[in-house]
Amino acid sequence: MGYEADCSLTIDGRRYRGVARLEHMDLVFRGETSLTIPLRDVAEVHARSESLFVTFGAKRAALAIGIGAAKWADRIGNPPSRVKKLGVKAGMRVALIGVPDPGLQQEIQAAGATIAAAAAAGLDAIFYGVRTAKDLARLETLSARMQPAGALWVIRGKGKGAVVSEAESMAAGKRAGLVDVKVVSFSDTHSAEKYVIPVARRARR
Repeated sequence: MGYEADCSLTIDGRRYRGVARLEHMDLVFRGETSLTIPLRDVAEVHARSESLFVTFGAKRAALAIGIGAAKWADRIGNPPSRVKKLGVKAGMRVALIGVPDPGLQQEIQAAGATIAAAAAAGLDAIFYGVRTAKDLARLETLSARMQPAGALWVIRGKGKGAVVSEAESMAAGKRAGLVDVKVVSFSDTHSAEKYVIPVARRARR
């Protein structure tokens, strides 16, 4: 994403050196001290003189990001929609299979994409919700329904209580002949992992 920088953090009257990273749901600083700011808790954000100023709760943090500070402020203040993070664009044909979020269909259609039948072929994207490790056995079959440059998103529970682990998902993708290229936060309870057909195999498709 490009949202990582060696910088200094000033908070509570003290200054620390470390690395700042803007993740999907948090602004994280690690170094001489540690700080995690959930983006949902940010009350105000702006950039000035190559520094990022973030107000959250009763605190204010200043991070000397550098020339990219304005970009960070815009990303925090205007986060991309979920469908944008998932790469959904107008004109796409998308299938939803076992997705644990009924609102996703409306979001996809609002973006100008079409919801196709689960058994359709030539799909631009497939969103597949898995509940157990056994569900991962379908990845190869599902990938055959994608157009060569399409994407198969595996949506699984996240956190310590997740039934399907990231390692299990990635291993299943590899067995299906796919490569993992991206992970995004699908919701507070689920992650979405993107798999694609390797470029070398696309011509044969």
